[in-house]
Amino acid sequence: MKSIQTKDPKALLLWMTFVMSLVFAVWQALLNNFVIEKAQFTGAEIGMLQSLREIPGFLAFTAIFVLLLIREQAFALLSLALLCIGVAVTGFFPQVIGLYLTTVLMSVGFHYFETINQSLTLQWVDKKDAAGFMGKALAWRSAAALVGYASIWLVMTWLKLDYQHMYLIIGALGLVMVLTMTWYYPKFETTEVQHKKIILRKRYWLYYLLTFFSGARRQIFMVFAGFMMVEKFGYSVSEITALFLINYVVNLLFAPAIGRFIGRIGERNALTVEYVGLIIVFISYALVEQAHMAAALYVIDHLLFAMAIAMKTYFQKIADSKDIAATMSVSFTINHIAAVIIPVLLGLLWLTDPALVFYIGAGFAVCSLILALNVPRHPEPGNETLWSWTSKNRNPSLKRSNKAA
Repeated sequence: MKSIQTKDPKALLLWMTFVMSLVFAVWQALLNNFVIEKAQFTGAEIGMLQSLREIPGFLAFTAIFVLLLIREQAFALLSLALLCIGVAVTGFFPQVIGLYLTTVLMSVGFHYFETINQSLTLQWVDKKDAAGFMGKALAWRSAAALVGYASIWLVMTWLKLDYQHMYLIIGALGLVMVLTMTWYYPKFETTEVQHKKIILRKRYWLYYLLTFFSGARRQIFMVFAGFMMVEKFGYSVSEITALFLINYVVNLLFAPAIGRFIGRIGERNALTVEYVGLIIVFISYALVEQAHMAAALYVIDHLLFAMAIAMKTYFQKIADSKDIAATMSVSFTINHIAAVIIPVLLGLLWLTDPALVFYIGAGFAVCSLILALNVPRHPEPGNETLWSWTSKNRNPSLKRSNKAA
């Protein structure tokens, strides 16, 4: 991949990713301890909070209507600013309702940003470079998270300030960086004028289903794996932060290589590796009784999610370039259909038997594995799947070549 120039659009993508990860990583690292210590949350309340957090993701399809009024680049920066503001005010509302409200505010910015950021990445980065660039972006996310965790140590351990100050400092810092990017970078053009309407195409059905199950699995990891560390194994703020630090150091070291690896082995093989690994990890979560083993599973789980780059590059290869913005908006909604429901329902199940939550996660991973086996070795328009219920095979010679391969 060519080197990235200072005012290249890919540089803007990386810096926006850095700010998002910096601010969100601090919010996430402190969340479980903050809600347990300050608001006496149980599994039911944390499940409700996480379900509320995912409602803006479920409504991400509305981004396509906002794009009727504002350019994608400006929309991404505006969303990032809203994320920073939401995190900055979190510490001022240490009550159940206050935490629900600030979480929704933060989440609106986060999910709109992620939707538009993915759309711009698929438009601004060449297909041949996409997997490698996304691996590099993951490394930037990891570097930003490391900076965020270092700031937690500096502010809360060394300076002895509380949650309120930590959230305010990191949110304000992120907002300043967003304003700087808005001033510094020019307006970049996209190669194709994007459709400004909701698009659901039959030939993208496999991508939609992969996205749905990805959202379901992701919620179990995001909500309950971290919560288990605090509730079951008694991890402190510093221990949770240390675990997150290990996660992001591993990603910083290996994510670029994973991106290149996906480019070499193809999307089908990469997704197969991810889902087999996740089946093993989720079953192990259900059975684990040692704190250090649970921590090791958490790191492996986090690393496997880097393989999800393959799902994005699969879509980029099969998509009409004018569909990207609209499909990213719809796919975020699909991703969050399960995400809105699962945390609150599994939060109640958690009160009865936490192991069942992780067995359900393993079931989702099995469904994803079955779907991944339908990804062609050489996906492109007309060759989206190995088999389909569509009435017409638009490129049968490619189907035969995939089966032969």
